[in-house]
Amino acid sequence: MFTKKFRFQIILRVLLLSVTTGIFFYVIQKTSLLATSFIIGFLIIYQVYDIIRYTERTNNYLNRFLESIRHADFSQSFKMRDLGSSFAELNDNFNEVMREFQKVRREKEQNYQYLQTVVEHIGVGLIAFETSGDVQVMNRAAKKILNSYQVKNIVTLSSLSPDLVQTLFQLKSGEKALVKFVEDEELLQLMVYATEFRMRDQAIKLVSLQNIQSELEEQEMEAWQKLISVLTHEIMNSVTPIASLSNTMSDILAECKNDKNFYENIDDICQAIKTIHKRSEGLLHFVQAYRSLTRLPRPDFQIFPVAELFKNMQQLLVPELGEKGISFKMNCDPVTLELTADQKLIEQVLINILKNATEAVNSTKNPEIELSATLDPRGRVNIQVRDNGPGISQEAQDKIFVPFYTTKKGGSGIGLSLSKQIMRLHKGKISFQSEPEEGTVFKLMF
Repeated sequence: MFTKKFRFQIILRVLLLSVTTGIFFYVIQKTSLLATSFIIGFLIIYQVYDIIRYTERTNNYLNRFLESIRHADFSQSFKMRDLGSSFAELNDNFNEVMREFQKVRREKEQNYQYLQTVVEHIGVGLIAFETSGDVQVMNRAAKKILNSYQVKNIVTLSSLSPDLVQTLFQLKSGEKALVKFVEDEELLQLMVYATEFRMRDQAIKLVSLQNIQSELEEQEMEAWQKLISVLTHEIMNSVTPIASLSNTMSDILAECKNDKNFYENIDDICQAIKTIHKRSEGLLHFVQAYRSLTRLPRPDFQIFPVAELFKNMQQLLVPELGEKGISFKMNCDPVTLELTADQKLIEQVLINILKNATEAVNSTKNPEIELSATLDPRGRVNIQVRDNGPGISQEAQDKIFVPFYTTKKGGSGIGLSLSKQIMRLHKGKISFQSEPEEGTVFKLMF
């Protein structure tokens, strides 16, 4: 509508200018009215000026409108009343655009305030900084953790911990690290996680800081309590009968000093000595098992086919499984799946799990064990051992990886503990799912 009105105004002014120019030349050629000629000539000049003013004023308003957008100045309003009613729609359109921009700005500021509030109240420390180290955002939790409230550049944290500054700069997107340092005679262990993004063509690194010292101390104390409980149980089981039998033997020997029937008690004494020897060997075996948990070799990482690993397990276990009537299935998808690990150590882990599965299905009708390997959605190798045994009790599930804890008669209780340590050396995890009367699945994630 505006363009039509603008075109009409220009055409009207040009036509009037043309008519006035024609009259001017007619008066000059056909008459001798000199004053009239001057008046018409002045009128022509005014009409030319009016056309120029009309178009330039429009251009000035358009230019001011575009400059306002360019500099994000949405406080202006547009009123072009002196240009005629044809510009009323242009005024309305300009002002409507300004109102929309103002609305967008208000929403943007509200979203920014909302995010600022969330960032400030979140319990994890957050720091966003540029590649130069200049800090853009540092929330309250980060200031509290670092005991620093005026940090303009990451480098200023060097006085607190040079290792922390180095880690912040070197940590790549998606990586995490544990940084230890002492601040005000207090040990801090910070879990640092980094991610990177670009904003206004500027690379920004966002890191989260979480002091896990208290959590580690609680877990460490809990682990020590569990270990001490198991150690106490095992040692007491061996030492108690040794002390009792030693005391009994001492009494027998004291009674037999002057007893002519001394030799009749020899059998009892020999039996007691044998029992003491047996329990001593058990205690020695327990200590050796404990030492094996602390002396694991470093993994010798090599690339090997998972199918080859499965084949070794099959050759080792199938004869025993066949004798017990246990169905054993293997599945590797894809067949060409490869793994980077220490093959001997991973074989030891699978042997421990498969042995447990074999014992679990002993009393199961139609016992089955399945060994499988797949790639998860993230491209990581997953190996699973599934059985259809009675499952693991809830009480045992909480302690299954505790060293020396076992529910099996004659078991050492170090197999799964050893397996967990091996998986940790491979930067992997071992987990399980178990349902009563439905079976158990152990999963190795690399």
